[in-house]
Amino acid sequence: MSTPTSLELPEGTRRATVETARGVFAVLDALPAAGPCELGTVLLVPGYTGSKEDFIAILGELTAAGRRVVAMDQCGQYQTAGPDDPDAYHLGELGADVATLFARLEAVHLLGHSFGGLVVREAVLGGCTPASVTLLSSGPAALPAPRAEGLHFMLSYLDGTPAAGLRAKVAEIWHDVLKPEAAAAGLDGQVLAFLEERMLANNPTGLVTMASHLLKAEDKTAELAARGIPAYVLYGENDDAWPTQQQEDMAERLGAERTCIPGAAHSPNVEAPATTAHALTTFWHSVEH
Repeated sequence: MSTPTSLELPEGTRRATVETARGVFAVLDALPAAGPCELGTVLLVPGYTGSKEDFIAILGELTAAGRRVVAMDQCGQYQTAGPDDPDAYHLGELGADVATLFARLEAVHLLGHSFGGLVVREAVLGGCTPASVTLLSSGPAALPAPRAEGLHFMLSYLDGTPAAGLRAKVAEIWHDVLKPEAAAAGLDGQVLAFLEERMLANNPTGLVTMASHLLKAEDKTAELAARGIPAYVLYGENDDAWPTQQQEDMAERLGAERTCIPGAAHSPNVEAPATTAHALTTFWHSVEH
């Protein structure tokens, strides 16, 4: 989960919804605050328990280069509604959602953060053909320990709960575990209120199913490499989800460019936004030119 440090949208960014054949998706639609929009559109896909707001800190700098940038809520995340059907949250289905929205936006570049990277990979393996694909703080397969331990705890706590009772149990996890941890970290009151609103708005069936896939995802690096799409692997030097060595090895297997962001952990888009935005813009320019 990324924790935005500010919820103030940069100039030129608006909240919107995009209707597709696979449903309506809530987005942040960002355009350059000044100057023309001449470069290819980018679609940003958030990670597990995340949302489009995870990318607020980099939107302004990305659009300043002269491109449209759209950040989405995946199915069942925050302001995008999702059904109480586990099948809707399988990686292949989520990838099909992304591919459909990507086509609807006439986007050019595709980026996935953390779990979103696994979803983006499924979109590409399913036939989506972006000019480039970026895996931001994402790994080649299932989330390893120790970060996986929190997901195992949640799933064991929710195990056996009827669908009708899942939302109340998720609320218990938030109030008893996650909220105290966030408060102890000294988060701004507005940000803490947002995290609570987002967590409780997530479809609980989606939370459970996405977690299970995050814990058992297969390594499909070879299949992605075979698609021949320019790839970029970007991660923080202190990433505590997938080890940096795993991400470095994945980049080598993909034949991908890679960048390690100094001082950042699992969310360089929040922890080092200027450096991250510059790295992304440089990569996308190299692909386009």
